[in-house]
Order: sequence, then structure tokens, then C-alpha cells
Amino acid sequence: MSSLRAKIQDVFNEPACEQNRGKDAKARKEGCSKPLTPGAAAGGCAFDGAKIVLQPITDAAHLVHGPLACEGNSWDNRGAASSGPTLWRTSFTTDLTELDVVMGQGERKLFKAIREIKEAYGSPAIFVYPTCVTALIGDDIEAVCKRTAAKFGLAVVPVNAPGFVGSKNLGNKLAGEALLEHVIGTLEPDDAGPYDINILGEFNLSGEFWLVKPLLDRLGIRVRACIPGDARYADIAGAHRARAAMMVCSTALINLARKMEQRWGIPFFEGSFYGITDTSEALRQISQLLVKKGADPEILGRTEALIAEEEAIAWKKLAAYRPRLEGKRVLLNTGGVKSWSVVHALMEIGIEIVGTSVKKSTLEDKERIKQILKDDNHMFEQMAARELYAMLSEHKADIMLSGGRTQFIALKAKTPWLDINQERQHPYAGYHGMVELVRQIDLAIHNPIWRQVREPAPWDCQPAVRQELPRTKSETATLDVVQEFAGTTAGNFGER
Repeated sequence: MSSLRAKIQDVFNEPACEQNRGKDAKARKEGCSKPLTPGAAAGGCAFDGAKIVLQPITDAAHLVHGPLACEGNSWDNRGAASSGPTLWRTSFTTDLTELDVVMGQGERKLFKAIREIKEAYGSPAIFVYPTCVTALIGDDIEAVCKRTAAKFGLAVVPVNAPGFVGSKNLGNKLAGEALLEHVIGTLEPDDAGPYDINILGEFNLSGEFWLVKPLLDRLGIRVRACIPGDARYADIAGAHRARAAMMVCSTALINLARKMEQRWGIPFFEGSFYGITDTSEALRQISQLLVKKGADPEILGRTEALIAEEEAIAWKKLAAYRPRLEGKRVLLNTGGVKSWSVVHALMEIGIEIVGTSVKKSTLEDKERIKQILKDDNHMFEQMAARELYAMLSEHKADIMLSGGRTQFIALKAKTPWLDINQERQHPYAGYHGMVELVRQIDLAIHNPIWRQVREPAPWDCQPAVRQELPRTKSETATLDVVQEFAGTTAGNFGER
């Protein structure tokens, strides 16, 4: 437990963060993440964050050592896509019971579970995640992993990030530490070249990295490892031979990028593949870093030619949407890299940003937003559901972009909504992804259903006053017969 405490303090002391360098020693030890409130819905624990980072390693098995409920349903829980193996989507758990805890059977069950996975699936690696229960009772998962790795001849990686140690973001970083300690550098690739790069913090949600990789392929740039999106264990194990790296989500894996630069001299930069301008800038910086590391400078010219070609195609497609979307107001309730990259992307086609959440954004992210929006009033740390509803019901935004948790607020306010988080069904990265994002926004805003649901319900309308017309003789005679019959029937019932 003391080693975990020391690791957490090391993760909090992040010298690659400009703002962190300016803090005093006490503030630096506290880190950037807010402490969790006991009993509150914190948006994920450290265990959840570690599993998010490592589970998209597609050919590995991911074993949760703890009660069954800690595993939950892993199948498609993040929306990350794989071009090959599907083992990562299968749930594995030791399923500890109260009796196992009382009798001290945790380590024995863990050993058996690793053996069963090895025999049934033959995966090259197994990641083992302790949970709050197994960490509190003192199960030594590192010893079990070390023993099983030697006995069964495969990589068994302990991911020491039980849920109670902190937030989901801390779990992201602890997963990066596990990769550094047990995976990266354990295999030597025999095909390393001057155009190899790593992409860090890219999760390949809805397969969106597949819209970017063809651009790199056309430039002759090989992605040695994409961590973690659509990754293979062997690729990550040989990631230390890349020449440069791009950090997509610094909130999650900035410690991994910095320590890989220290150990193996892999320079990195933070960029985004959301939006036309940011995608072009990312390709330029990748090429420039490779040239600095010894690649042929001719790649710079080829990069500019590719950018000019792709930008012309994308802007031509977006021109059809500009008259329909220019001036439309968007409320962005997300965080992290999307809080500034998507903002910049939407403003490129004339969409107005009325607000963006910065709850999960780093200080660097917030500075970028200030530079883009030129107004701090459009940034909010956290907005309560009733405040979101009031803003949307008063028609201060034409559409809200957020995750699935807040979609019902928009629907109740009868406002268009589009999923921008990990559950989304459409890829939005790269040039083609930007066109798709704009197309989905256009479809959502101009869907005719919104005009219909905003109309008052029939029972809320004033009833129409109908003028009573004089009855004809036949109608009068019919009414008399009906009344007489009704009176007779009532009299008979009365006698009974």
C-alpha cells in the first residue's frame, strides 16, 4: 500500500504540466483532480479509469479481481472499435464472495482464473485489476501475477488502481504507469524505422482513428502503437522504438508521454484530430518532429500537399452546410480535449458557441478555450441539471452536444441533442469526421420533429365555441323517444 501511495504522489507531481511547475510543493502534491465526495456519484473511480485506458488493448484478457458487481457489463461499454480481436470485450472476473473473503481464498481464485483464461483463450497477455475489496483485505496481486507469468509463459500485468484511491483521471494515469513498468520496452521490434510514431490518449471511439490513419499511411508514417485505441499487446510492448509521439488527451496520459521521452528520447506534442485546422496542424507537427529525429525533410513538402488536397475536399463539402448552420448556437457540455478542439472545429464554419463545460479539462485546455472564445463567460465548471434545462427551454441554444447522461434534459426542453462522448455512433475525427459532425448537427437541428413537439398539445388549446343549430323535426322526435326510453328504464330500476 505504501508503494501505491508513493506512486500516486509521483503521478500528482507532473513536471510536463506548465501550471503544475508553478505550484509550491504542497499544492503540487495535491494534484489537479478534486477529491471525491463520499457517497456522491463521482463520475467514475480509479479502477474505472484504469480499465478505460487499458481495455481497448484488443488481444489481451482483462481480469477484474473482486466481487462480480465491480466488473459489470464490459461489452461495448466504451464504444471503442477493434479491427481484429474481440477478446477485450469479454468480461472476466474472479467473482469473490463473502465466504472467499472470510476464508482468504482471494489469491487462490485469482491464480485459478489466470490459468483458465490461458488454457481457454491463449491470450498473449492478461491485465489484472484489483478492486476496493481485494485491496482492503490485502491480496498480493503482484506476487500472483509474477508467479503465473513465470509458470504459464505469458505476460500477466498487475494494474494497481483500486477504486478508493481517487478519481477516474487518477486511474487513467495509474494505468499509464502500469504500461511503463510492465509492458513498454519488453519486446524489441525488428522493423523499426525513421517514420514510426506513437499516438497516446486516442481511444478509437466509433472507429474514428481509422479516418486519420489513412492520412498517415499516405505520408509513409507508421503508427507503431496507438495507446490504447485498437491496440495490440506486442505493438505497445515495442512502442519504445518510435521516433515521435502525439498526445491526444493529456488529461489521461501526460505522465506516460513525459516518461517515454525521458527514458527513450521520444519527443511529443499535444494536438487534436477534431476539426480541419487542428487536423492539418497535427499532421504538420508530426512531420516536423520526425524530421528533427532524422527523417528525410522531403516529408514536409508531401505533408503540405496532402493537407491542401484534403482541406479543399472538406471545405467544398462543408460549403453546402454553412448557409443552414451559420449563426446557430451550440451548448457544449463535455470536457477534456473536446472542450476546446470541438469548439474550434465548429467555429470554423460559423457556428456560435454559447457555452462549453470545462469540468474535466486541464488548465492548458482552459487557456486554449479562452484564446478561442475570447470570453470567459462562455466557460462553466459545472452546470446543474435545472440550469441546463432553464438555458435550453429559454431557447438560448439551438442544440446541445453532450454525453448520454444529459440527453434527457435536452429532450425535456424540446431542444435538439447530439451525442459527442464515448457512446456516439459516428466518428468525428479527421477531415471526413468533421464533415460528418456538421452533417449530424444539421440533421438534428432541422429535424421536423422539433417543430411538431413544440406545438401545444390539443388539450392545452382553448376549445372552439360551436354554435348550436336549430334541430329539424326528425331530430326533435328522435330526441323525445330517447328521453322517454331513458325515463322508463330508470323507473324500472327504481322499482327493483
